[in-house]
Amino acid sequence: MPIFLEEYLQKNLLRCSIREILLDKELAQLGDAYVNFIYSLALSISERRPLGKKVSSEILANAIKESDIRRLLPSGSDRHTQGDAAEALILCSWITDRVTIEEAVRILRKEADPVKAFKGLLLQVMKEFSEKGLKERVSEPLREL
Repeated sequence: MPIFLEEYLQKNLLRCSIREILLDKELAQLGDAYVNFIYSLALSISERRPLGKKVSSEILANAIKESDIRRLLPSGSDRHTQGDAAEALILCSWITDRVTIEEAVRILRKEADPVKAFKGLLLQVMKEFSEKGLKERVSEPLREL
């Protein structure tokens, strides 16, 4: 893990709640690239040819609603904010070793409908974070570094 990411985790995520992760704009920026990558990889495997796709805020916002994560966001959050929340949460699950790239791609490939696919991924992410509690789960990988 790059040192800047390790430092960011130590500074910002060790004492975070799920809501704080959902609202973290810096995580969302990197999460945007990560979400597009895993989605493109899932599509490429399914189609058996290289594809590069951008996941829209609308798809992610609908997945946030359908997975019942929307209730954790401030009322009045627009689709862009909801999409950012999904990106931040999905990225956080990977950088804390909760959901691997391979597992994320496998989950996304289960559904042809991208909203349902991302709903499935978000539900798995929330399951991973809730099993032991967020603080313990987020701090665990740092012990290995």
